[in-house]
Amino acid sequence: MFRSISRLAGLLGLCVTLAAPAPAGAQQRDQGTFELAIRGITAGRLSFDGKIDGKSYAVVGKLHSSGILAMLRKIRFDAAASGRLRSGAWRPLRYEEVADTGRRQSRSRLEYVDGVPREMLKASRAGVPNYVDPATQGGTVDPLTALFAMLRTVKVAEACKLKLVMFDGARRSQISLSAAEVTGEVMSCSGDYRRLKGFSEAEMAEKRRFAFRVTYEPAGDGMVRISQIALETLYGRALLTRQ
Repeated sequence: MFRSISRLAGLLGLCVTLAAPAPAGAQQRDQGTFELAIRGITAGRLSFDGKIDGKSYAVVGKLHSSGILAMLRKIRFDAAASGRLRSGAWRPLRYEEVADTGRRQSRSRLEYVDGVPREMLKASRAGVPNYVDPATQGGTVDPLTALFAMLRTVKVAEACKLKLVMFDGARRSQISLSAAEVTGEVMSCSGDYRRLKGFSEAEMAEKRRFAFRVTYEPAGDGMVRISQIALETLYGRALLTRQ
């Protein structure tokens, strides 16, 4: 979710992200595991383990294929990110990802200077169409930071409020949450993911916008956390459900 989060729309068929920082001096540990099912068939498992300590955060995440998909093709992404929370905004400092798509293996790393990402493990970009220069992506967050920001436990007032722009080292995308609805103890809201830059012409022609719906569950003490994300993908209806 790491780069896979923006990549899942074309890989496992998925995308997501939010929250606001904890007050200075506060500590928060969040862990979660989600199962991905497409058309009712188990396809993958996503897990994250993050910590906020005062104005700093660190998180690791894993995504791997499971069920029938794993029998056909083993896919795995491992990522780590760290950074700071300043003035209500996420400011990543480092992001690293190791990917194995079953067909190729890759490793990427971004480091941020004054909010601008720099690609530390540079791949050849010669002749790459729609190339996005990292130097032009100041103010963006990496996919894992976005994932942690969205999936961690938050106050009710902070839920369903989001607008983040992500950059994974190659592609720029945007995700937002809005229009909160409350029914009993269940809160839900509309989500919107958009491909912006760095995608191939075929990908942009195929689909630029993915709508989804997020459902929260009570987490105690006036807090909530995401229990499920539902969306229509290129492969059919998908559900990401907390285990």
